[in-house]
Formats: sequence, C-alpha cells, structure tokens
Amino acid sequence: MAKRGGGYSYDESYVKVRPNRRGTRPRTKDRPAHDDAIFGMVTTKDRGRWGVVLDRDVEILGDKAPAIVCMRARELGRTAIEVGDRVGVVGDTTARPGTLARIVKLAKRQSVLRRTADDTDPYERIVVANADRLLIVSAVADPPPRAGFVERSLIAAFVGNLQPVIALTKSDLADPSEFAQEFAALDVPVVLCGVDDDLAAVQKVVHGHITALIGHSGVGKSTLVNRLVPNADRAVGVVSGVGKGRHTSTQSVALRLPSTDGKPAGWIIDTPGIRSFGLAHVDAEQIVGLFEDLAAAAEKCPRGCSHLGPPADPECAFDELTGASWRRAQAVRSLLEALRSKQDWEF
Repeated sequence: MAKRGGGYSYDESYVKVRPNRRGTRPRTKDRPAHDDAIFGMVTTKDRGRWGVVLDRDVEILGDKAPAIVCMRARELGRTAIEVGDRVGVVGDTTARPGTLARIVKLAKRQSVLRRTADDTDPYERIVVANADRLLIVSAVADPPPRAGFVERSLIAAFVGNLQPVIALTKSDLADPSEFAQEFAALDVPVVLCGVDDDLAAVQKVVHGHITALIGHSGVGKSTLVNRLVPNADRAVGVVSGVGKGRHTSTQSVALRLPSTDGKPAGWIIDTPGIRSFGLAHVDAEQIVGLFEDLAAAAEKCPRGCSHLGPPADPECAFDELTGASWRRAQAVRSLLEALRSKQDWEF
C-alpha cells in the first residue's frame, strides 16, 4: 500500500475474501424433503406461534400428550395454518419449556369452515380446518334466536364438508320446539343444551369427533364448552344492553374431551363469537347441488332460475316436487334467501 497525494492506493492483495458470508453462498431453489417430519394437529394459534399435539405422543401418552410450541418454517412463506390443521413438524419436539419446533408441511384439508367479512369481500377467512362436525349454538331467548345466522352457518357447513348440528341453549327461558322445526326438512339434528338440560345427547354427538362450535356472542357457547370440557375454563359473559353479546372468546382453541380410559375421546374447537358471517365464496348452485333430489329438479328449471319460486321464478321446477322433497325445497329456499339477504351479514 503506497501513499499518493495525501491518499492511499490499494492492490488486490488487500482484498479480503470471506467465503462464509451469506451473500457469497450459491442460491438454490431446492428445498429439504423433511422426510423425518412428525405429524400432529394444530390446537392453538397466537401471534406467529402454533401449539401442535403430535400423533406420536398421543399413541404413547393418550389424552396426556402435550402440545409443543412451533413456528412456521420459512419455506412455507405466508401459508395459512389454522386450528385443526394437520401439519408436519421438525426440530425439538420434546415439549420442554423454551423449545421451539418448526412446521414444515401442511396436509390436505378434509374440511374447511370459511367465512368472509361480508358477501362482497373476496378474502376468505378460515375459521377451522378438518373438523368433521359443526355445532351451531343458538339461544332460544336472551338474545332471541336469529334464523339468518343459523341458515348461513348451515350453508358454510354443507359447502365445507362438515356435518351440522344445531344446539339450542337457554331452553329454560322459552320453548325451543318452534325454532327447531324450521330446520326439520334439512335433516339437521337438533339438541338441547340449556343449563337444566342433560348433555347426554350433545356428548353422543361430539364423542370421537373433531367438533367445531360456532355462535354469535352471548348465546352461551362458552358455558356449553365448560360443561363439555370441565377444565377448559373458557371465559363467559353477559348479554349487553344493546342486543349484541359481549365477545368472551378471542382465539380459536382445540380442547380435549374428557375420557374415562385415557384414550382420546375427541376434540372440541371453540371459536370466537362471530358478529358477521359473509358467504362471498358460495353461490346458489353450490347449495342446490348438495341435495340430489333438488339438483335433479333444478335441471328442469329455465336458464337463470334463482330457485326462489314465485313471483321471481314462476317456472321453477321445485314447485313440482312433492312430499319430503317439496319440504326440503322450501327449506333450501330459505337458505338461498339468507344467502341473498344483506341484513344477515351482522348479528
């Protein structure tokens, strides 16, 4: 190095090569196969961390299997991972305090409960993944039952491949039979779960299944969860004076149903109270297509038929049906009307 005119000149001998710097590493699109990934179910989700109960631990420890804390691997990008998802995990899976594993795989979902903010919002929000049953919780009084919410929940369940069950709370305050009868033609089971009702029917519905619970705030959903899972300790609240319940659950969480033999008895996935239930991802033909007899009748309808019947559709083939099919057609028309109604976005 020689000094020239108040400065310095350099030659190549002064250039330091750092082969281990990040910028010098060759780039590759290859991703690790993670053949050693251990699969399990996501039970919690909170600010970039997921709780996962591993199948391996369930086989050994039964319902005592712990949830390990995981982060999402970089190669998954911004892939949505929701409660109920089946994921593959690598890293420290001991569940010791302070450990953190990585979610590297997301299995194909068998069912998805979706909603949108409203019926024009293109962004779908996944409420729960892989539940096989949906318990739609509605009070028969205080607050009064909202058929629009139940109808929209039924649509989401049918389209998302979940078996819906309607659970009516606060049956000590009003007769639930009239409201239950509104959905009889759809062959959707209805169970009573008021504070004075025996829960045997509900327990039979959820035992051995992954069951999501959905309901707007104040209907007693968290109270029901606490009865089904005594150690759940879900927060409960009262109905506000303006007619809408206070939110008492803020995060979806999967809770183990209690068992008597140490073996898993199923899961309850409690979801936050919902104030809006948009169905922008659903159209009328999807709903009609869920029922074989109605789908066959719809083929005889004129082009553009909305299947709502007179006066909008005076030539709708649903009006030619009889017996159980006719009753089912009227119930489905209620679902289609709920799908069209803007006032049922919020509850």
